[in-house]
Amino acid sequence: MGQCCGGSCAVDALHQRQRGTLLMVLAINALMFLVILVAALYGKSTALLADSLDNLGDAVTYALSLYAVSRGNTTKAKVAFFKGMLIFGAACAVLAQVLYKLFVPTVPIFEVMGAFSVIGLLANAVCLYLLWRHRHEDINMSSVWECSRNDIVSNVSVFIAAGGVWLTGSKWPDILVASGLVWFLLRSALRVIVGAWAALRSESA
Repeated sequence: MGQCCGGSCAVDALHQRQRGTLLMVLAINALMFLVILVAALYGKSTALLADSLDNLGDAVTYALSLYAVSRGNTTKAKVAFFKGMLIFGAACAVLAQVLYKLFVPTVPIFEVMGAFSVIGLLANAVCLYLLWRHRHEDINMSSVWECSRNDIVSNVSVFIAAGGVWLTGSKWPDILVASGLVWFLLRSALRVIVGAWAALRSESA
């Protein structure tokens, strides 16, 4: 039977808890990406598409975080930096869709937007609850927490956009909310990238 000292056992136990949580939120986000992507395409909603891409980015992020759990601080910082770049990429994809929708006179289906934003909110609330205790453990888990918090904001924003589309009968609430999500994602990406860069510089010093 393997033996370990107190400190080593505590670290191993922490890594096991982190892996268990990451596996659960990875499965949830992978499923929600597929569900919300189909809903976004059917409902012709840019805001809902942004939500689905956020879930995809998170699924990849959680997979990377699983890899980094038991690695050193330098590896964790590099993974966090890559996560920040993924968030930035998602923001650029949504921005491209926003620009496209400016020239396409399509009104989204607000019922689809509202229903699936609520479903996404419930799923991401579970993820946020699971990740809450890990948010200050290291750069790897804090960047994961950042991604999960983004999802909640995204879901609420899409629900608000659905209400705006219902009230106005136009595409503009969807476009405006999607634009706001672009700004939010860019801000989040910058925060993760700066934090990871600082951690890398600290390790190299």
